[in-house]
Amino acid sequence: MRLGTANAFDRTLVNLTTRQAGLADLQEKLSAGKKVLRASDDPTGAAQAERSQTRLTRVDIEQRALSLQKNSMSLAESTLGDAQSLMQQIRQLVVQAGDATLTPADRRSIAQEMRSLRDQLFTYANKQDSNGVPLFGGLGSANAPFVDLTTGVSFNGIPGQQSGGPVSIPSTMDGQAVFMNVPSGNGVFNLSIGTNAGPPVGPNQGQLWADVGRVLTPGLLTGDNYTVTFNVTATLPPVTTYDVVNTTTATPVLTGQPYVDGQDITFDGLSFVARGVPANGDTLNITPSTRTDIFAVVDAAITAIDGQPNGHVFTHNNSLSLSQLDSAMERLQSARGTAGELLKRADIIDSNQEDKSIQLEADRSRAEDMDMIKGISEFQTQQTGYSAALQTYAQIQRLSLFNYIS
Repeated sequence: MRLGTANAFDRTLVNLTTRQAGLADLQEKLSAGKKVLRASDDPTGAAQAERSQTRLTRVDIEQRALSLQKNSMSLAESTLGDAQSLMQQIRQLVVQAGDATLTPADRRSIAQEMRSLRDQLFTYANKQDSNGVPLFGGLGSANAPFVDLTTGVSFNGIPGQQSGGPVSIPSTMDGQAVFMNVPSGNGVFNLSIGTNAGPPVGPNQGQLWADVGRVLTPGLLTGDNYTVTFNVTATLPPVTTYDVVNTTTATPVLTGQPYVDGQDITFDGLSFVARGVPANGDTLNITPSTRTDIFAVVDAAITAIDGQPNGHVFTHNNSLSLSQLDSAMERLQSARGTAGELLKRADIIDSNQEDKSIQLEADRSRAEDMDMIKGISEFQTQQTGYSAALQTYAQIQRLSLFNYIS
C-alpha cells in the first residue's frame, strides 16, 4: 500500500486544527467559568439554566415588593403604637378630671389639652407611607380616608382588609375596623341617666347615677331596652324601691325591689351598681350597645369634662368615658397585634424566598457552571495531547523519500 505524503500531512493538519479548536473552546469556557456558553453547547442544560434564571428574577421582584409592603406595615404598626400612647394620655387626663377638688375652670383646661391630643390622633389615622398611600385606607381611598366634619369623623375609604398571597402581605389596614368600630357603653349595653316620670316630667330630680354595668350570664341577655324607675315614699323616713320594665316588650321584670345605695341591681343576665339618692320618679335607661368610633368617644369625654362642676351627672359620664376609652384602646391593641402578625408572616415569607433563591441558584449552577477542577484537568490533558501532536508532526514531516536520495 502506498501512502501519499501530501495526504498524510493533510490529515494530520486537520487533526491538529480540531485539537486546537477544542483547546480554544475549553479555554473560553474556563475563563467564563461556565460549561454552557451557547445553547448549542448543551440544549438541555441551557434550557434548565434559563428556567432557573427566570424564576430567580421573579423571586427578586417578589422580594422587592415584599420589602415595600413590610415597610408600610411596620409604619402602620408603629403608628398604632403611637395612637395607643396618645389614648393612654387622654385616659390619664380623664382620670385627673375626676378629682373632686378641681374647679370647672380646671376641667376646661384639661378639656383643651384633650382636644389637642384628639387632633393628633386624627393625624395618625390619615398617615401615609413613603409612597403617599394611606396606611389605614382599607381597600382603597383618597389621600385622606378620614374626614373631620361638624357632625363627627367619617371614613371615606372602602372598608375591608386587603388579602395577602403566598409571597406577599397587605400594605394597608382597614381604617374602618381600627378607628370606627368601637362598642358603646360596656360593649354589651349602655346605661344612661333617664328622665323623671313626673309629675313634673323632666330631668331627674335626685342625685342618681350608676356605673357602666357588666354581664353576669351571657345566655340570659335579651338585647332589649329597659327602664329602671325609682319610687320614694312620702313617709318619714322615706323608703326607696325600684321597678324594672322591659320597654321593648312592655313587660315588668322586677317590682317593688328595695333600693340600697351601692348595691347591685341584677336581672336578665346583666348587673350594675346604682348610687346616690334618687327622687321619686327618677329613672335609668338601659339600651343595647351600638358601634361608635374612637373620635366620637374622645369627643364625648371632652364634652363630659369641659367646664363641668362636681355632681352625679359628671361622675356618671366620666365613668362611662373611661369604659369607652378602654374599649377604644383595646381596638387599637387588637389592630396592632394584627399588624405584628403580618410582619411575622412577612419574615417567614422572606426566609422561604431566600431558601428558594438558594435552591434555584444551585439548579442554575449545576446546569451551566463548570467544575473548575475538572475543567482545568481536562484542559491540561488536551494541552498535553496537542503538544504531543505538534511534536510528532514535526518529526513525521522530515520523513520524505527525497531526504534519502543522493
